[in-house]
Amino acid sequence: MAPTTHFHTRASLRDDLKNLGVQAGDMVMVHAAVSRLGRLLNGPDALIGALLDAVGSAGTILAYTDWDGAYDELLDEDGRVLAEWRVHIPEFDPAASRANRDNGVLAEFVRTTPGARRSGNPGASVAAIGARAEWLTADHPLDYGYGEGSPFAKLVEVGGKVLMLGAPLDTMTLLHHAEHLAQIPSKRLRRYEVPLSTSGGVEWRLIEEFDTSDPIVPTLDEDYFGVLVQEFLASGRGKEGLIGEARSVLVEAAPVCAFATAWLERHVGGTGVESRYGS
Repeated sequence: MAPTTHFHTRASLRDDLKNLGVQAGDMVMVHAAVSRLGRLLNGPDALIGALLDAVGSAGTILAYTDWDGAYDELLDEDGRVLAEWRVHIPEFDPAASRANRDNGVLAEFVRTTPGARRSGNPGASVAAIGARAEWLTADHPLDYGYGEGSPFAKLVEVGGKVLMLGAPLDTMTLLHHAEHLAQIPSKRLRRYEVPLSTSGGVEWRLIEEFDTSDPIVPTLDEDYFGVLVQEFLASGRGKEGLIGEARSVLVEAAPVCAFATAWLERHVGGTGVESRYGS
């Protein structure tokens, strides 16, 4: 008797990705709610294999990892780790530190796939596999890690894409790059101390960036990324379809970033940013 359980395979997922618009040579940033894809034969590795098959040998896939530090409660008002806790916090090592669990299972699976590269900014780090993984993750600035020189800026620069596989639209991390670029006043700033793993031992570094844990200005709604992406799709840009059983969205990075930047400047208004790094 034939089995009745339906699995999605690496081959079927590859075909779904191609039908949605993922092409050979693409650089694709992926956010996934893997459980929504249905049953995968070989789990998240089947999805990673399908993505690599779809972009081919000249393509690259990447996922936002952040890191599993989670010690905000141990920071003082200046963003420095309280003295009694400093020896207890493991250092950030791009090659070993776990991806933030809030990003789902895919990020950690991408990070630990043989040949993957991971960028060196703790909170803004990404992991990448493929032809341009080394270039994409190299020289990630420690300050303003969603801005110039970041993997997000590089994704826009090369005409990459963003793929939301069943993931909520308000989790599109690329839009933090738009927040960085937007000329709007009163952006929230964050400074926090991080222990970095170096060849000479642990180096404590105070990092400054725009605060991505809340809307970048107080007047924006908590889920405004989702509203913004919905408006972008409603304008006729982007593609929607099923990958496995997950409703998914594919957009080009440069147009959605430009749309988001203009959206922010239109809805918030004004110019100027209180930062020595500019915007």
